[in-house]
Amino acid sequence: MEKNCLFCQIANGEKPTEILFENDTLVVFKDIHPAAPVHLLIVPKRHIRSINDLTESDRPILSELMMVARDMAGRQGLAESGYRLFVNVERGGGQVIFHLHLHLIGGWQK
Repeated sequence: MEKNCLFCQIANGEKPTEILFENDTLVVFKDIHPAAPVHLLIVPKRHIRSINDLTESDRPILSELMMVARDMAGRQGLAESGYRLFVNVERGGGQVIFHLHLHLIGGWQK
């Protein structure tokens, strides 16, 4: 855990938020600045600064991110209508919080 990392603090229960899903590896919660009617963040509990900091040993975390994203899209009623998954990498790529996280967005009206 990084002491001043907001997502580490959320994952460790030090900052309050509504956790929609949690397991040994990840937490899922709503983005406080949503870009869509549904905007969830899927966050590893272990601090990984960005995609650029991944190692070979992080492969299971990446798989877990995708599988939980799929499951959360289903729970949010987005599986049929569609959704978007994305990761911002570094400041130039739009990353604001330097803790790896996957955005799940969707829910727009047709």
